[in-house]
Amino acid sequence: MIEIEEIAHPPAAEALFAAIRDLPAPVWLDSGRPACTSGRYDLISAAPDELLTAAHGETLTGLQRARARLAELSRSATRDTTEVPFRGGLIGWLAYSAGAELLGLPPGPPDPLAWPTLRIGCYSWAAIIDHQRARTLLVFHPDCSRTLRQDIRARLRSPTVYAHHTPDFQLTSGFEATISPARFCADIERILAYLKAGDCYQVNYAQHFRASYSGDPWGAYRHLRRLLPSPYSAFLDWPDHAVLSLSPEQFLHVHENRVQTRPIKGTAPRGRSPAEDRALAEALRCSAKDRAENLMIVDLLRNDLGKSCIPGTISVPDLFRLESFANVHHLVSTIQGLLRPDQSALDLLLHCFPGGSVTGAPKRRAMEVIAELEAVGRALYCGSVFYLSADGGMDSNIGIRTLLAAAGKIHCWGGGGIVADSNAAAEYRESRVKVELLMRGLEPS
Repeated sequence: MIEIEEIAHPPAAEALFAAIRDLPAPVWLDSGRPACTSGRYDLISAAPDELLTAAHGETLTGLQRARARLAELSRSATRDTTEVPFRGGLIGWLAYSAGAELLGLPPGPPDPLAWPTLRIGCYSWAAIIDHQRARTLLVFHPDCSRTLRQDIRARLRSPTVYAHHTPDFQLTSGFEATISPARFCADIERILAYLKAGDCYQVNYAQHFRASYSGDPWGAYRHLRRLLPSPYSAFLDWPDHAVLSLSPEQFLHVHENRVQTRPIKGTAPRGRSPAEDRALAEALRCSAKDRAENLMIVDLLRNDLGKSCIPGTISVPDLFRLESFANVHHLVSTIQGLLRPDQSALDLLLHCFPGGSVTGAPKRRAMEVIAELEAVGRALYCGSVFYLSADGGMDSNIGIRTLLAAAGKIHCWGGGGIVADSNAAAEYRESRVKVELLMRGLEPS
């Protein structure tokens, strides 16, 4: 039986994560609170029972293992009236390249880390911080050992005792782009030619940046979440790599049988003064180009949700909402539906992956163009960090504004949707605006 108990509500989720961070494979699905107010929960866990990994060409096998493991956990995940999003289950990520296998497309360019297509941990406990109700719950699945339960209780009831000093993080070289501005602009012109020929309506194109570092990526994440608080952030500190995701974009959320996705399309920088900021926001809100771009992706995602949702239940309750973040304004839409009885949250994830906001439309042809033109594979960028709860719930992000740290190198990507009236120079500037605060925030002042 699932055990749920309340502990002292911490002033900040960071203290709880620090208290369990020396355990194997710690994860923090971070709401961005207190700076962000839209996210309700923080989810913290560590010490998974198993880590599932799939190499290129083995994605479907890896997902079958994940499905079987989730089914095992679900058999013991009895429901009660306590409102928690996660009752033990799977936490991890799907790389963008997994989408090519799921759609039967050839692999794209090699990514700089030679990462697998998925890495998923089977977690039997979690600390859930509910900001709406100002309470913190410990959730233990029956598979969680007595020894681990006792250790977690001790750590999280007195987190300051168990918190460890964070080693310094510093870049040992500045971020450099993998391709030149000229190459970027030439690729945009090639995409425009494809659009004119009728291959696609939109193609999402990204460029890659990398730097060298020393120290602990946890120090980098702590710093960046203050600079760029985001409602679908995540920090995963696993044996051979760390994921630092400052994503503002929700991919798929499932609660009971209710499905929601909130794609972002349309971006403008923040202004240097309140008046300039308001003007930039209003220009984005009224931009015919950005609204059309957003609408294309809304239609694509309505189609994707239709593969798993009950016919007639898909709706768009919010279209072109203006949302503002530390470095940019965005247009965000909301699509909802009801999951069919024969479909699970994992089925939905696989039918919709990768998210249409980071591919273009139509999805299949856009991904072929991306694979042809991008010089460096995306790894987890434009993939997804997610949880799948043993009771059938799910939440996930789109892996944008995401850095990957491994073997002394840290990587990030920036990009955007290209449509028929896009300007190559403007798209180059936008691709940098989206990640400039991440890169600049880590570089020495």
